[in-house]
Amino acid sequence: MRIIARLDIKNNNLIKGINLEGLRVLGDPNKFALNYYENGIDEIIFMDVVASLYSRNNLTNIINLATKNIFIPITVGGGIRSIKDAEKIFSSGADKIAINTAAVENPKIIEKLSRRFGSQSIVLSIEAKKINNKKWEIFTHNGRQETNIDVIEWSKRMSENGAGEILITSVDMEGTRKGFDFDLISEVTNTVKVPVIASGGFGHPEHMVKAFNDSSVNAIAIADALHFKRYSIKDIKKFGLEKKLKLRIF
Repeated sequence: MRIIARLDIKNNNLIKGINLEGLRVLGDPNKFALNYYENGIDEIIFMDVVASLYSRNNLTNIINLATKNIFIPITVGGGIRSIKDAEKIFSSGADKIAINTAAVENPKIIEKLSRRFGSQSIVLSIEAKKINNKKWEIFTHNGRQETNIDVIEWSKRMSENGAGEILITSVDMEGTRKGFDFDLISEVTNTVKVPVIASGGFGHPEHMVKAFNDSSVNAIAIADALHFKRYSIKDIKKFGLEKKLKLRIF
């Protein structure tokens, strides 16, 4: 069971919002990432939140700096649309890339990237909004653009086409501190055979316990609680270990 720090980046600044809106600048993402690494985080996700709007990922300098001092898996997402884009990110030092908008626009890109770099390095990123009971829709462009694509069907299709992992972000719960969309992650983990990361809504370590105990989710991504120092990584892991979760000890 992995605890992952998620850092959303805009114009080289770490930002945070609610429901992917009202973004607030927090500072230098490399300083935050290094602190999380030194304090025992299992993995880090860097997400360029405006990359899809401008058809480019602008994180190569940040990743180059991060990988000089951080030696855990790093995933990079946002604006990656081609083999060439992926090569650039991997050359910067990333271990995995996350794809959302590009996959919606060209579903074959997941298969192409998987064949070129290996499925273990390809993460399907999903921004999900609840439509009604037990139904969620895929959104792109940082939660701005609807697609009319069903999340559960999409998860199954893309995992079968080469995505080695799924990052599922609930736009409804993101930044609210009210807990993950537990129904959503349960539906996804019951459908796919690849590892799933739950993102959006962590507010208390109990939310982590519920996510791991009530579904087959493999990891949770945390942003707000770490960025604003409401909980330390040590506090979160200690709570989880006391609840008998199989977490990595540091």
